[in-house]
Amino acid sequence: MARCGAGLDGSPTDSTGFRQTEKTSDGTSRRCVPGLPSVRFWESLTPMSLLRKPLPFLLALASAAALLAPETRAGLMRVQISSRTPFADGMSFGNTGSYEIVEGRLHFESDPADPANARIADLPLAPTNEEGFVESWADFVLLLPADPAKGNGTLLYDVHNRGNKLALWTFNDAVRTNAPRDAEHGGNGFLMRHGFSLLWTGWSGEIEDDGTDRLLGGVPVATQPDGSPVTGRNYVEIAVDAPTMSRALFQSPWGISKAFPAVSLDLAEAGAELTRRPDRDSPAEAVPDGTWSFARWEDGTAVPDPTSIYIEGGFEPGWIYDLVYTARDPRVSGLGLAGLRDTISFLRHEKQAPDGTPNLLHGHLDRTIIFGISQSGRFVHHFLYDGFNIDPEGRRVFDGALVHVAGAGKGLFNHRFGMATVYGSHREGNLSPTDFFPFAPAWLEDPISGKQGDSFGRLRDVGGVPRTFFVQSSTEYWSRAASLLHTDPGGRSDLEPDPEVRHYLIAGSQHLDGSDDIEEKGSSRYSLNPIKHRGPVLRALLARLDDWIREGTEPPASLHPRIDDGTLVDLETFRASFPNIPGAEPPAQIYCPLHLDPGPRWDEEGIADVVPPETGARYPTLVPAVDEDGNEIAGIRLPEVAVPLGTATGWNLRDEAFGAGGVLNGLPGAWFPFAETKAEREASGDPRPAVEERHADRLSYLGAVAESLLELRDGGYLLDEDVTRLLARAAEAR
Repeated sequence: MARCGAGLDGSPTDSTGFRQTEKTSDGTSRRCVPGLPSVRFWESLTPMSLLRKPLPFLLALASAAALLAPETRAGLMRVQISSRTPFADGMSFGNTGSYEIVEGRLHFESDPADPANARIADLPLAPTNEEGFVESWADFVLLLPADPAKGNGTLLYDVHNRGNKLALWTFNDAVRTNAPRDAEHGGNGFLMRHGFSLLWTGWSGEIEDDGTDRLLGGVPVATQPDGSPVTGRNYVEIAVDAPTMSRALFQSPWGISKAFPAVSLDLAEAGAELTRRPDRDSPAEAVPDGTWSFARWEDGTAVPDPTSIYIEGGFEPGWIYDLVYTARDPRVSGLGLAGLRDTISFLRHEKQAPDGTPNLLHGHLDRTIIFGISQSGRFVHHFLYDGFNIDPEGRRVFDGALVHVAGAGKGLFNHRFGMATVYGSHREGNLSPTDFFPFAPAWLEDPISGKQGDSFGRLRDVGGVPRTFFVQSSTEYWSRAASLLHTDPGGRSDLEPDPEVRHYLIAGSQHLDGSDDIEEKGSSRYSLNPIKHRGPVLRALLARLDDWIREGTEPPASLHPRIDDGTLVDLETFRASFPNIPGAEPPAQIYCPLHLDPGPRWDEEGIADVVPPETGARYPTLVPAVDEDGNEIAGIRLPEVAVPLGTATGWNLRDEAFGAGGVLNGLPGAWFPFAETKAEREASGDPRPAVEERHADRLSYLGAVAESLLELRDGGYLLDEDVTRLLARAAEAR
């Protein structure tokens, strides 16, 4: 980089008129920004001081002012491209042709004084550069047509899930990877054949670089004005399924997230308290001092670690451990939401970044859709709830949103000491305020607190509400409170449909997708649900959402259980109607989120003063009603439910070997096949007709499947290509 000289205000510039600023938060020197006076310099000028300046200075100042006027000194400031290569060796995808993949890093500056950033928790405590802006960064991957003019004009933004890319795996049935390069990563080519461009960025500062190409993001740590660390009480829940000597404070099957360290390894200095209980409703018992520490078990030794807990004798499987301690160094995590907003705004409206890097989609981007699955779907809902779908210039960011298997949840994406990986379920996460009022995109009153709200409320009056599809599996009704998205918070009545929103249930399905090996039960008691629902349904819904935005074509009608027609019921009604399948016990619990009160600063500042939060009543949730086979009546009924060979559920129970036996088990569903013959059914006492009693022969079965598929196709819930695929799948099953 050229050596920098001096600008009008004495700041260093190089011979091309660029001024150098301090290094970015990731430690890399960035290119000097345009050689204009700093904000503080402009503010120092007065009419009298200008009169004392020489003419050359005034002419230079006028020139600088002309350059400064149209420039936005915040937002996406620099695009660092590290590679640009053909995707899948230049393979052609239908009329769109070949694709290329571009990777690099985005660098942002955020203005703490901008009202558009007012919702970012702890932003006033973030370190600033010499111009008073807060810096952050995000890795990105852009997959776009080699000839952008051949694309369909729609950008699909795939919100990563704990750093993992899921769009190609979801829509293209591709081999799942975080480094898409080869033909197998393109799968059936659906997104490319239809001309979509895809973007991933690293919005989360808590992702560890574990060598699996997970997307990373860099946000600063909040500090006190005097430079001392920000500290505060923090709460962590830990539960394990197998004997474990130590556990990272935040660990899941998707990897370890960067936890907030204790202020001291000394338990007393950290004010650390650890209790345990067999379930949330049982009284807690203290884990005695001297039997646990901030440490991790490594090679037979407890190694001190302020982000892990070690217990002599190990954690008891199935028990819930609650840790309260004083933590330090909260990340300003809401900058991840702002960075996403500013990235999409740049792609939609700018020809190039302030550093001169061209916008590769400029002139070829007409629509934007955000897609999130599970945690990523909660991110989408929270992004909209916090009002980030309007950029600082008042322009809408995303035209559409496809929110998959997120239930009624949002998350801790923009809070002090918030961890994005946390979520609530019946047994775990009850004290983490990820599922909170307002649950639904409708103006409602909370019957517990008396507050009023709308999860899209910050976007209503400013034109920021995207056309939104909420898509759920059956699991979300059991374990993620999905009914609260389309009922009042008291679970008494259905909501009036929002004209910009659709709700869909994929009947009888489990979270994420059907299992490849239903007997690999993990911690579940019953065989796992085999229905492969994700790709076929979401391909159709994405196409219909794109048509709705592009042409105004009315999308498929909402298809979900309702109170008024008896297809959405309480737990007692469900248990009374579920068939008496031999060896199958229906759940005795559903997830009903607690009303949690973390204190007066939580709603507006994202800061908890009560840790763990005070608990109130639970919000009542409801589940889909079932027919005489135990299959769900309402929703998008794929052949496995419409022409069943068994009972498919979105719930399963925990196996006794993993602790908490018989309790509703998180996110797996279950599968209870029909008997093949009448004799087998009668011998077992199964009330459900056997396969031979339902279908005279294989041909009659396949005819019924074809009829159900065509009905879904005609309703807009399947594409022609998936009618063919699903009919072939049914033929293989019989």
